Amino acid sequence: MTEWLAVVTITILAVISPGPDFAMVSRNALSHSRKAGLMTALGIGTGVLVHVVYTLLGIGLLVHYSPILLHVLKLTGAAYLIWLGARMLAAHGTDPDIDGTPMALRGVTAFRIGFLTNALNPKTSIFIVSLFVQIVEPGTSMTIRLVYGAFISLIHMAWFAIVGLIFGSAPLRRSLLAWRVWIDRAFGAALVGFGLALIFVN
Repeated sequence: MTEWLAVVTITILAVISPGPDFAMVSRNALSHSRKAGLMTALGIGTGVLVHVVYTLLGIGLLVHYSPILLHVLKLTGAAYLIWLGARMLAAHGTDPDIDGTPMALRGVTAFRIGFLTNALNPKTSIFIVSLFVQIVEPGTSMTIRLVYGAFISLIHMAWFAIVGLIFGSAPLRRSLLAWRVWIDRAFGAALVGFGLALIFVN
């Protein structure tokens, strides 16, 4: 029970802390549609499973304790975030219909953005590996470990689905439509900042 409570508490605190996942979900929901936000949240939760799977297979330990592999992962994730941010900074935006009809963003595209944002995030990798190494007891069965992994993924989906629902609400979107270009640029600057932090901050 103590182990389970630790996993739940640490996971919730880690999920709700601001980061690239939050930026992408809120931006896609606000600039495109509630569905785009929800699909981004689904992609993020699925991306978490990538870290869970390779950690349970033991590869996560290699990534965690190999400076070279971790550095490559950091650079890859940072490059992706900077690329996304740069695209947002350069975006001019197009006005949706006056009634607030969402601008088109295919569900599969929103899912892919969420998936890659999380799967390429080295901080998520470090979090998952550290959780299973330092919190989960060596004698914990693989079944329970799989339950933990599923829980971590579902919490990510649930929290960011809430974020998507809030930022994708029609009244909020209508009230901020005139500021869409600047909102995109603000989120773009945030993503570039996250990417640069991954490179220069240990």
